[in-house]
Amino acid sequence: MTLPVEVVGLSRRFGETVAVTDLRFAVRPGELFGIVGPDGAGKTTTLRMLAGVLRPTGGDALIGGVSVARSPEVVKRSIAYMSQRFGLYTDLTVQENLDFYADLHRVPRALRGARYERLFAFSGLAPFRDRLAGALSGGMKQKLGLSCALVHEPAVLLLDEPTFGVDPISRRDLWLIVHGMVAGGMTVLVSTAYLDEAERCDRIALLHEGRVVALDTPAALQETLAGRLRALRTDAPRRARDLLRDRPGIANATLFGETLHVALAPAADWEAARRALAAAGVTVEQDMPIDASLEDVFIALTTTPAAPDA
Repeated sequence: MTLPVEVVGLSRRFGETVAVTDLRFAVRPGELFGIVGPDGAGKTTTLRMLAGVLRPTGGDALIGGVSVARSPEVVKRSIAYMSQRFGLYTDLTVQENLDFYADLHRVPRALRGARYERLFAFSGLAPFRDRLAGALSGGMKQKLGLSCALVHEPAVLLLDEPTFGVDPISRRDLWLIVHGMVAGGMTVLVSTAYLDEAERCDRIALLHEGRVVALDTPAALQETLAGRLRALRTDAPRRARDLLRDRPGIANATLFGETLHVALAPAADWEAARRALAAAGVTVEQDMPIDASLEDVFIALTTTPAAPDA
């Protein structure tokens, strides 16, 4: 079976700077796949290569079996790519922008009426079809950008941080639209730095410094810390964090406000760590096991644990 997206050793350098290295993953038909990581992790570079607008310096990716390295123009026919700053024309109306992108993708005129109505139905932009794009709110611009990207009904949709800088209500609406596209059978790759958004995806690739450090469902990744994560409140949270980070068997200790999340290495002696805090004069006010978030998982994967005692 030909996969919608197959990435095989994809790499990209900019001079001496390595943006992404040896990326390997496959995306299944009708899947919502997340490329997740902080700024500088390589998310945008990856999507630009998949979109055929940036040539790889190593490896390849296949979109519907077509090589992005050898045939980027062919790839572009079956995808839609929405960058963080999608190219809307601010001096054109909503309808005129849709018409322009329909012309660009050679959508037959006989199909446009019904297609526009579907796009207006999920975007809520019908009352604003005669408004200039430049007069729209940030969230409405994103919805228009997404509508323009979908006007030719692509097989694969690539979204680069679509909710960046968007208000919470518009973020929710955009995700509802994306989930609607996936429910209709479209394959969607979305990049995001928001780990709470990543939990909406079927599977995610966690990127760190241009490399995939984990690839699985959000639930499976969170399960890797099952029984190994504790929430701690003390009278000296920063001192407790620093003391625990130096302890053997502590994978990491990270502050979330005044609460300390402590990830334990397998077979760690937590009671010994508690005694060490008490000996240092730190009073533990609350200590309880908690379920891991994706943020906890990412921190655990990208933090070097303390070495065990010799």
